[in-house]
Amino acid sequence: MAKILVTGGAGFIGSHLTAMLLEEKHNVVCVDDFNNYYPPQFKKKNIASFLIQKNYQLCHGDIRDDKFLKRLFSETKPEIIIHLAARAGVRPSIANPKLYFDVNLIGTLNLLEWSRKSAVSQFIFGSSSSVYGNNARIPFREDEQNLQPISPYGISKLAAEKEAYFYHLLYNLPITILRFFTVYGPKGRPDMAPYLFIEAVLKEKPIKKFGNGISRRDYTYIDDIVNGIIAAIRKKRNFEIINLGNSTPVTLNKFIDTVEKVVGRKAKIKNCPAQPGDVTETYADIRKAKKLLDWEPQTTLENGLRKFFEWYCKSGRATKDFER
Repeated sequence: MAKILVTGGAGFIGSHLTAMLLEEKHNVVCVDDFNNYYPPQFKKKNIASFLIQKNYQLCHGDIRDDKFLKRLFSETKPEIIIHLAARAGVRPSIANPKLYFDVNLIGTLNLLEWSRKSAVSQFIFGSSSSVYGNNARIPFREDEQNLQPISPYGISKLAAEKEAYFYHLLYNLPITILRFFTVYGPKGRPDMAPYLFIEAVLKEKPIKKFGNGISRRDYTYIDDIVNGIIAAIRKKRNFEIINLGNSTPVTLNKFIDTVEKVVGRKAKIKNCPAQPGDVTETYADIRKAKKLLDWEPQTTLENGLRKFFEWYCKSGRATKDFER
């Protein structure tokens, strides 16, 4: 089995992916800096069950720290890199763009450089639908040339994609870029709508509805995303960009209706102006994923939200200490 380094491995997507890799008997090296974007104890809970497994190694460090990465690559000798670490969140990136460019650009560049020096066999990069911005061509296709991200987060992810292509072109590093579309599910980030809305409706607190409710998002369940990443490992490419999305966008109003149905309570709505950096629609064209990865999503929004709600009720992970 392969030695796989997962950056951001204690986070939402990273911990779900790690569970699957360990189940498949791979040796997993997790890198995470446990920053305070949301309570670090959430991440610690995500990986608690992995710590006793012999084929799991946790390395606490920052991908911007070149000395840390030099030591990491020297000691662990990974064969495959799955790069999920990033400073996430569209709205916070507007408040602090420098941090987002530091982590998402410099951090990615450092990883690519050490991957080149270490002759890793495969580099998989978790990108974002945010790179498309308010694109006129719907659904979003990977060959779209007129990419117009409208937030520092989206710009940083697109620039990191360009870095990755540069390393493939000049150094022949095999790279697959996966563009994720609004991932949700158990262990999900507490700053995202599925978590915020379900928690608010359950506790009978108002939810903030930004805009008129007709913006659309392509919500993709975590198990489908993990299956797409696993497929990308198995079906190695020289260089590809591939969308991973549910390809069934829903309006914000429909999303709220579905949350109400799942929780069994009506939402209290606080109407707010549309926010800078928020795109009007995300919609993945997934024909390429079907063709190259033999992948397509299996989970409807309602079923996915029910699974998330069941997990939330059992987890005890209330966010009373999370400042929003």
